Amino acid sequence: MLNISLVQFTPVWGNVALNLQQIAHLLKDVQTDIIVLPELSTTGYSFITREETITAAEDFNGQSIAFFKQLAKDHQAMVVAGFVEKSAGNVYNAALIALPNGEVKSYRKTHLFFREKGCFNEGDSGFFVVEHPLKDCKVGIMVCNDWRYPEAARSLALLGADVIACPSNLVSDVWRIGLPARALENKVFVAVTNRCGTETRQLEDGSTQTLTFTGGSVLYNFTGEPIEQANKTEERVITLEIDPLLTRDKHFNEFNDLLNDRRPAYYLG
Repeated sequence: MLNISLVQFTPVWGNVALNLQQIAHLLKDVQTDIIVLPELSTTGYSFITREETITAAEDFNGQSIAFFKQLAKDHQAMVVAGFVEKSAGNVYNAALIALPNGEVKSYRKTHLFFREKGCFNEGDSGFFVVEHPLKDCKVGIMVCNDWRYPEAARSLALLGADVIACPSNLVSDVWRIGLPARALENKVFVAVTNRCGTETRQLEDGSTQTLTFTGGSVLYNFTGEPIEQANKTEERVITLEIDPLLTRDKHFNEFNDLLNDRRPAYYLG
């Protein structure tokens, strides 16, 4: 058994220090084993140009990474947090995975959405799972728009994920159909941490872009049912106890196994 915490809040566009302060405040009294924060939790979402992402990007020596490493150490927890990563001249919409032993990894978003295509490089990390160093649990990571591609969640399930963490900045409600399906079809817990609030930016042509994020952070059971869900606007931490071992037998009746019954030779794409 372990505790997983989903942190829903409203990042302030471009104010990294304040956003880290908000995260620290929300988690101050939380005892947990896995912390999942939203996509681009340190900066806000609405990048307009590549130059903006380059300015905001951090490598593994950056202030946000130092903060999340300390957070993981203090809570003795795995931390999954969205940030802008720079590496070898590229910039990525990434999720940092910080472990309590000081180790860090990053997952780089595979399926970019909307204006992200002009601001970020396509992710090249591939899908992988991370073993919790203190608990018997394997965590796979995907970011926001990755949910639309069943291959993403299935890849993580095939790699042995018990839990899929999905840091997100969702602006519609269609994910409420797709993400529970990702949990059901792979028999995994799916932790969706969305943000709330609105960001308005002026575009280069003088018009404005307003994005309102839909909140609703939720932990889906491996049956596809929501265990607990935030509303669209509240800033809160959802902490729940789960048993990752319950996901490992992929049978859904005495004859059928979700993964072993696959017939990839007949699949396209």
